[in-house]
Amino acid sequence: MQDPISPAQQHRENLAGEMKAASRVTIIGMILDAILGVIKVIGGTLFHSQALLVDGIHSFTDVASDLVVLGVMKVSRQEPDDDHPYGHQRIETFGTLVLGSILIAVGAALAWENTLRLIEGGVDTVPGWPVLVAAAASVVGKEWIYRYTRNVGQAIRSDLIIANAWHSRTDAFSSVVVLVSTAGAMLGMVWLDVFAAVVIAGIIIHIGWKFTWDSVKELVDTGLSPEDTEMLKTIARDTNGVRNVHELRSRRMGHDILLDIHLVVRPEISVSEGHQIGMQVVSGMRDALENIRYINFHIDAENDEDQPPTSERLPSREDIRGIISRHLGELPHHSRLRLHYLKNKVHLELFLDEPDKDTIFTQHNVRQELGDYPWFGSVRIWVAGP
Repeated sequence: MQDPISPAQQHRENLAGEMKAASRVTIIGMILDAILGVIKVIGGTLFHSQALLVDGIHSFTDVASDLVVLGVMKVSRQEPDDDHPYGHQRIETFGTLVLGSILIAVGAALAWENTLRLIEGGVDTVPGWPVLVAAAASVVGKEWIYRYTRNVGQAIRSDLIIANAWHSRTDAFSSVVVLVSTAGAMLGMVWLDVFAAVVIAGIIIHIGWKFTWDSVKELVDTGLSPEDTEMLKTIARDTNGVRNVHELRSRRMGHDILLDIHLVVRPEISVSEGHQIGMQVVSGMRDALENIRYINFHIDAENDEDQPPTSERLPSREDIRGIISRHLGELPHHSRLRLHYLKNKVHLELFLDEPDKDTIFTQHNVRQELGDYPWFGSVRIWVAGP
């Protein structure tokens, strides 16, 4: 019987599997891009198709983006370390930003060049029929690699791989433009080539902008949607033992979600019970959103959103024991002192194993001796039965 796999080991294995899948699909796409780029550049040059030549240059930008993806994925799938305790997924976000910027640049260049050609006119060279074959082969190949890459990206939850898939589809769109415009040119509508190229360039720019803007939002720690945030708050409020929820903060790192949340519980419960309530909240939230990676919960004894937070200048346990000893003497050896820091006051609970024979440690005496201290709130003394 095999030993159970620890969460950390399982995470390492998942990262390795994701890296392997991402590398395989990216290398396949890069080889395809290089082959199509060579065919289209040579074909466009030999058979008088400026559109096919530009489309070939677009394919070579896909090769460059594939190299970026390979480098970024290798780094972003590394395990957390001392310098990056939350992992390296933000590097993937940055890579998606770079890839989106490449799409915008390529689209803008194609749009500018073809707009000038459309304005200037004078295009009278009709492409040869092999241009149709090259464009059709490009459409089929790029649509196949788009679907393959997108499926892998969704499986490993990688926005970068999905972005690269859409980059492949823009190349397929460009090839469709070449296909249609070449057919139109052969029928006498030479201007159709240039006009359609401008339209597709706009689509490329739009896709690049979407990925760039989504990456920027993630890099500046944009939180979850209001709907998801309210859903998570409701889950926390409905958990037994939680009185209120405040300061739910979220951010993304790659596909993962990181959460910070404050939970208000009854002030008299133990630390371990408060922690257990927090773990129940964590379980409920993970069931609702499976891509939550870390949840950092803070247990509050009072809602400090509705009133000033308890001051950090209140006396510590050691200070209070020293004050009690000065006024009433040392606490009995087997006694236990519990402190509650609420509403900027300290409330004392003293547990005695047996009645105080000298009647020193009574609620009346403690209130009388400590009542003048501004931090003193209340005192309760509990005595064990016989």
